[in-house]
Amino acid sequence: MKIDNSIGNKTIATPSGEKKVVRNPGASATSTVPAKAGDEVSLTSSSQLQAMGSSIGEAQPVDTAKVEAIKQAISEGHFKINPERIAERLLTSVQELLTSQKS
Repeated sequence: MKIDNSIGNKTIATPSGEKKVVRNPGASATSTVPAKAGDEVSLTSSSQLQAMGSSIGEAQPVDTAKVEAIKQAISEGHFKINPERIAERLLTSVQELLTSQKS
């Protein structure tokens, strides 16, 4: 039985912005593929990670009683969905997220 060495090729980005296809150890060489316009890699600094971690700790806890009441209403078939309220809160959440990223 012959094993196909072409399986398992991986594409990696080089520091110069090019993409390389790294072949299986059984394959012979690598080939370079130019990066697409708009390809970007960014790294998060440790201070940003720490800030995100502290904000997670400040998040409001889940109201389990409210969750159970909603589950009960759904199972009984009388839970009403208000799409306007959902859209409004979603937009508010996105605006807050965008504002916090600018800071």
